Amino acid sequence: MSAPPAQRQAPRTIAPAADGATRVTPMMEQYLEIKAANPGLLLFYRMGDFYELFFDDAETASRALGIVLTKRGKHAGDDIPMCGVPVERAEDYLHRLIALGHRVAVCEQMEDPAEAKKRGAKSVVKRGVVRVVTPGTLTEDTLLDARANNYLLAIARARASASGGDRMGLAWIDMSTSEFTVTECSAAELAATIARINPNEVIVADALFGDDALGPLLRELASVTPLTRDVFDGATAERRLTDYFAVATMEAFGSLSRLEATAAAACVTYIERTQVGKRPPLSPPSREAAGTTMAIDPATRANLELTRTLSGERRGSLLAALDCTVTAAGSRLLAQRLAAPSTDAAIIARRLDALSAFAEDSVVREDLRKMLHAAPDMARALARLSVGRGGPRDLAALGAGIAAADEVLARLARMDIVPAEIATAATALRKPPRALAQEFARALADELPLLKRDGGFVRAGYEPALDEARSLRDESRRVVAAMQARYAEETGVKALKIRHNNVLGYFVEVTAQHGDKLMSPPLNATFIHRQTLAGQVRFTTAELGQTEAKIANAADRALGLELEIFERLAAQAVVASDDLHAAAQAFAALDVATALAKLASDQNYVRPDVDGSLDFVIEGGRHPVVEQALARDGQPFIANACDLSPRVRETSGQVWIVTGPNMAGKSTFLRQNALIALMAQIGSFVPAKRARIGIVDRLFSRVGAADDLARGRSTFMVEMVETAAILNQAGERALVILDEIGRGTATFDGLSIAWAAIEHLHEENRCRALFATHYHELTALAAKLPRLFNATVRVKEWQGDVVFLHEVMPGAADRSYGIQVAKLAGLPAPVIVRAKTILAKLEAQDRSSTTRALADDLPLFAVPSRAAAEDKIETPADKLLKTFEALHPDDMSPREALDALYALKKTLGN
Repeated sequence: MSAPPAQRQAPRTIAPAADGATRVTPMMEQYLEIKAANPGLLLFYRMGDFYELFFDDAETASRALGIVLTKRGKHAGDDIPMCGVPVERAEDYLHRLIALGHRVAVCEQMEDPAEAKKRGAKSVVKRGVVRVVTPGTLTEDTLLDARANNYLLAIARARASASGGDRMGLAWIDMSTSEFTVTECSAAELAATIARINPNEVIVADALFGDDALGPLLRELASVTPLTRDVFDGATAERRLTDYFAVATMEAFGSLSRLEATAAAACVTYIERTQVGKRPPLSPPSREAAGTTMAIDPATRANLELTRTLSGERRGSLLAALDCTVTAAGSRLLAQRLAAPSTDAAIIARRLDALSAFAEDSVVREDLRKMLHAAPDMARALARLSVGRGGPRDLAALGAGIAAADEVLARLARMDIVPAEIATAATALRKPPRALAQEFARALADELPLLKRDGGFVRAGYEPALDEARSLRDESRRVVAAMQARYAEETGVKALKIRHNNVLGYFVEVTAQHGDKLMSPPLNATFIHRQTLAGQVRFTTAELGQTEAKIANAADRALGLELEIFERLAAQAVVASDDLHAAAQAFAALDVATALAKLASDQNYVRPDVDGSLDFVIEGGRHPVVEQALARDGQPFIANACDLSPRVRETSGQVWIVTGPNMAGKSTFLRQNALIALMAQIGSFVPAKRARIGIVDRLFSRVGAADDLARGRSTFMVEMVETAAILNQAGERALVILDEIGRGTATFDGLSIAWAAIEHLHEENRCRALFATHYHELTALAAKLPRLFNATVRVKEWQGDVVFLHEVMPGAADRSYGIQVAKLAGLPAPVIVRAKTILAKLEAQDRSSTTRALADDLPLFAVPSRAAAEDKIETPADKLLKTFEALHPDDMSPREALDALYALKKTLGN
């Protein structure tokens, strides 16, 4: 009995030789050879309609995919584990494997089995790996998130020189959209840069992966691939890049550093290897200069929930609150801007000008949004076509995109004022060749299959030779239908059918009760027995065999012609890839501008003033995410003001100490000001009545409690590590928000740490900062630190309960109302009563007055000497020398110079 069409072919087993040794069959020899050439990968080995996996790969895939593990044949005396997945469902299984961090080599049959048989009955079909599927090199829609970029990141390192520490070169590519960017940073900035890029896969040299300092950071990433040294060879980087892009010199890419070129070359080399020699068209590497984007470390990104909440969901994040885009490309661009807010006031102004235009003209805005909603994702369609994984619908998408460009251009032409950002987009939309869209419209049918191998996507009348082959194919099928009717009449078997499958081809099928009749004279002279099944008997005839050959030839010729036409059209699209990419980027930019303008209109946002000053003035500020959540419940959001602008020196920002009970809204107030600054610098309107933001170059947040038990870090240790990063890196252009520093340890330890941290922010970092605390004793520092400002969140007590008013006002809280909050949380009544008793006794000791007295005695501005830190005796000469070394006369005002002179006299004891 023959197997049904869907049944998998079992692998040939390893037969024992006559001398007792293990002999490998040709098929298994081929498998082992291909597997050895692709170590570390799961090998999808094509056999008929299935991809098979063997040995350890089979066991791994079986566990990961939840599919049955079987055993067929022997190898080295043991059974061969085996499992497989159907070819037509392979993408689903690939998605699951990639999501689990696996990489897969796809091995296809490179010839027709009939061709293999011509070389001998035992010849094996030629097979080869046509693609390595990795998390960072995906192009299929089914494997990608349409709203997110899919980045492959390469990291190269240059060892420390006499002038500084290690330098890192980074290059990242989204193969699904052809974006290609490079930059350079210090080793200390690497974690923040990786967090900003948010890569799906990282490639590094083996040596860097095993590095004592950077290895732990790299090994924490979701998908990191160590590669051999040659991939990161700086000596050959220029040649590999110029070969890939077919240019004569690196000057075509601008001024890339050697380190950036090394990372970029690693990226293109990895893509060539995973695509097995194919070179998808990429945009030339665009260099991102240092300092052009706001630096945000991983902890701050997590604390502020920029793209994901702390629970890992998109819903509830800032991105979800802002994303009103109507295209996948627009959503990706918005996420990019949110991940890397600009520090260039001119770029921000251009974006805000575009938003203003669309905010003022709602008719144009809504017309454009309707047009953009119908526009396809041109960048990803083009990427699939360029690597041979596209289909007819991708061609149609490009044609529709060009047509949409004309509609958008016509609408933009009717605008009274066209800001520079919109004019740039319009210029890009004029670039794609209109003749290409016309050709696609002429060639493609109205109803298109998903896969090109299904055929039927070329419009009738486009290619005469194809029309002729189709006619021949369809006529042959009518002949088969007529033959079936004639055979049924000649045999007297009305239930006789002519059927087809991939194993037998065309055959005559009757029920078992009529089988003997066709195998008996005189019918057996015409009907030749093929197969007997449980309920059917199958036959063939000489006439049916001849007709089948004609049908097969005609169908194969028709499909072959369609595939030739597809390749020709795809090649035309690839030739125009630069212009098509420019149009795709223009659609995304317009989508983001119109979406943010709609958001501003719907949510009553205002245009911020963003400049090069150190100002930070927000009137009536609101939290964009919390406000939307409250609005869904019909509740208003209480707006608050914040002013961190310089007060004493023009080069220093103000530090606010914010006190008040839990649940009063301190954390919300801190976060909303950080988010408003971030929104302003992506070029968005902001939730406020008025906002003036001096460019923020670094954003730091230490909010919330979390541990890191995997690395042996307690909650307090994590808090201190993050605080240390802020105090060591924040400059005068930074914006810092700190919440409850020091709460994870003993009271006086925590108070001391918080006290010293505020001093450092004020005197050393000199940045703009919000510092929320329950240590009310810290408010006494406002009398000593001139740029320190006390603010508190208003509450009201009513009949023993506390009412939260969520209003921030000048002043300091004298209580934390923790017991009232505990009561609201549902602590048992006896616990609440006992807590009140204990609190009354503690307050009777008036500990706060002691602390205020201490504040008068502490030398707040004294910097501990190095000798004192090392428990050494410091002489007056040492003090004098260190005082001199700390002076910078060129940076001092006359008053500061006079103060310095008095300080010197004091050091000498005069």
